[in-house]
Order: sequence, then C-alpha cells, then structure tokens
Amino acid sequence: MFPLLRRTLLVCLPCLLLACGEVEDTRPGQPVKQRQQAFKAMLRAFEPMGTMLREQRYQADAFARGARQLQALRDAPWPHFGPDTQYPPSKSRNTVWEKPQEFAQAKADFVAAVDSFAATVAGGQREASEKAYQQVYATCQGCHKQFRER
Repeated sequence: MFPLLRRTLLVCLPCLLLACGEVEDTRPGQPVKQRQQAFKAMLRAFEPMGTMLREQRYQADAFARGARQLQALRDAPWPHFGPDTQYPPSKSRNTVWEKPQEFAQAKADFVAAVDSFAATVAGGQREASEKAYQQVYATCQGCHKQFRER
C-alpha cells in the first residue's frame, strides 16, 4: 500500500504545484506582462544604486550609469495601462482607472523625480545623489501605496 501512496503523491504533487502557478497574460499584446517587465527592468536599474548607498559603496560612475538607465526606462510601462488591462495577473488596483488624473499625476511626479535624479547624479556628489535617490524612491512608494495591490 505504501508504494501506491508514494506513486500517487509523485504524480499528484507536481500537478498541484503547476495549478498554483501565476496566471499568464494571454491577451493580445500582453499589456499586463509588458508593463510588469518594464517595471522589473526599472527595478533592476534602480535597486543596485540603493545597495551601493546602504553598503557605503558609492561609486559615482556606476551610480550615473544606473541613473541614465533608469531615465531611459522611465516611460516604458505607462502605455500598457489601457482601459481593458485590469485582469489577472495584474497587481494594479482599480484606482488606476477610477482616478486617472491622480494616476497621471503620480506618473508625472515619478518622471520628474527620475529626471531630477539623473541630473543630480551627473554632478557626482554622494549626498546630493542620495537625497535625489530617496525622492525617486518616495514616488515609487507613494504610487504603490495608492495604485498597487500587495
């Protein structure tokens, strides 16, 4: 009886794990997937700079490179927030579409903070760069708090 139970578990467990996977975006153009990938790319540019600051390993050239990369990516996710893009696997709250002016303002605040950050970082001053980094981070947190599911 024990071998039968083990065989059954070996067959059923992978099936259950597959069923628990994340929902895939199957809509034409995959707008949810496109914006998620754009946000992940921005995070990959932004996060190493935060690590540099936290670990006291500020390198002006690497920081400036990251800031330029973030600036180049800053507009990528926004076109993918169309009117019919609130479906799984989206983590956006309905407030994105219910309060479009507030969402547009949050986006504008982010873009302005990124532009200011890139300009500040180009000066190579650690303290000023850190302050500008915190301003970008604050816009991210503010938008997530209001417009993203946790």
